[in-house]
Amino acid sequence: MTQTVSSEELYDRARALMPGGVNSPVRAFGSVGGTPRFLVSAKGPYVTDSEGREYVDLVCSWGPALVGHAHPDVLAAVHTAVDRGLSFGASTPAEADLAALVMDRVKPVERLRMVSTGTEATMTAVRLARGFTGRNLVIKFAGCYHGHLDGLLASAGSGVATLALPGSAGVTEATAAETLVLPYNDIAAVEAAFAEHGANIAAVITEAAPANMGVVTPADGFNAALSRITTAHGALLILDEVLTGFRTSPAGYWGLTGANEGWAPDLYTFGKVIGGGMPVAALGGRAEVMDYLAPLGPVYQAGTLSGNPIAMAAGVATLKAATAEVYANIDARSAQLSQAVSDALAAEGVNHSIQRAGNLFSIAFGTAEHGVHNYADALAQDTFRFKPFFHSMLDSGVYLPPSVFEAWFLSGAHDDAAMDRILAALPAAAKAAAAAKP
Repeated sequence: MTQTVSSEELYDRARALMPGGVNSPVRAFGSVGGTPRFLVSAKGPYVTDSEGREYVDLVCSWGPALVGHAHPDVLAAVHTAVDRGLSFGASTPAEADLAALVMDRVKPVERLRMVSTGTEATMTAVRLARGFTGRNLVIKFAGCYHGHLDGLLASAGSGVATLALPGSAGVTEATAAETLVLPYNDIAAVEAAFAEHGANIAAVITEAAPANMGVVTPADGFNAALSRITTAHGALLILDEVLTGFRTSPAGYWGLTGANEGWAPDLYTFGKVIGGGMPVAALGGRAEVMDYLAPLGPVYQAGTLSGNPIAMAAGVATLKAATAEVYANIDARSAQLSQAVSDALAAEGVNHSIQRAGNLFSIAFGTAEHGVHNYADALAQDTFRFKPFFHSMLDSGVYLPPSVFEAWFLSGAHDDAAMDRILAALPAAAKAAAAAKP
């Protein structure tokens, strides 16, 4: 931008032109209030708003900025690709380059299909599971988010194998009823659902580690049990790694668990990091299943911009730049920051727990005694404490995810200087959380 414009002015203009002034709901600051910041540039661990204010970024574009914003290798790759043209509507060599990098990191992936969004990846995975098995029902877990496809926006109260009601206007009851919504981390509920509906269950879809109700750690053996149960009943396991893929480890959250435990899902979905900030996602898995996709099989999926050459270049460069040193830095900074957050809150007497899954974490207020293990636990926390905590950090130049139900993200570019700014902001934010009233 050539001149500074306030976020208030930009938000007023945007609301006159777009629903809610945003193109994705969480950007509207609905759960924390105030005016959302309009960002105009980013570099390393920092973002800058329309008025020239710089913030240490703990959103990282909701995950993709694994190696830091505007990484020189990624920018160089994108600039080179742009010079060749923006889109061809035909296959390019870079598509196979990115697929090969994914398969090298996640060994059970034998085939990969590129798409443009995480929602598109999960939508296709569910359709493929139904086409491959010839069954209709899908199990999902309350609090897990798999994009905004109709069937997986279903929600339900507690109980075993409750046929879901629509979770959004515009979703029909018939569509929602093809989804069984179960409590997360409850294997007994999964077994009961298969005992009643097993012959018609096409798949279980689960986040590898949930991070959309805040971070929730899968119970020991939970994902392995899902693999065992689906295999026994001829259903598929879809592991949604749109958020965790290539972020929690080079092989995602599966790399921290299934790779060591000896199980693998039938299908994975990837997004975020795989595109390095560009709109890229993918689904992959066993060749036997993946080859049911057109043009080889009867399950149709297509996308004019799937495998876009600019996006492929960004993804290839990001995965190549995501070295062991990058992951070591993110892991260390995550441990440092989560401990510092906990210490600051404890010093002010704020009841809380830190929820972790690899290098992802979030705060859950009022949960010190039992933690968060499922959606009911997440909803029962003292959410009112997050709003003042968030705004105190924002006023101190630290940009947090604007919802208590989101994970915090670090990057390989978060150095001592960036961390010192975050740590200096924590005491005041903890005081604000302590003073909050319901």
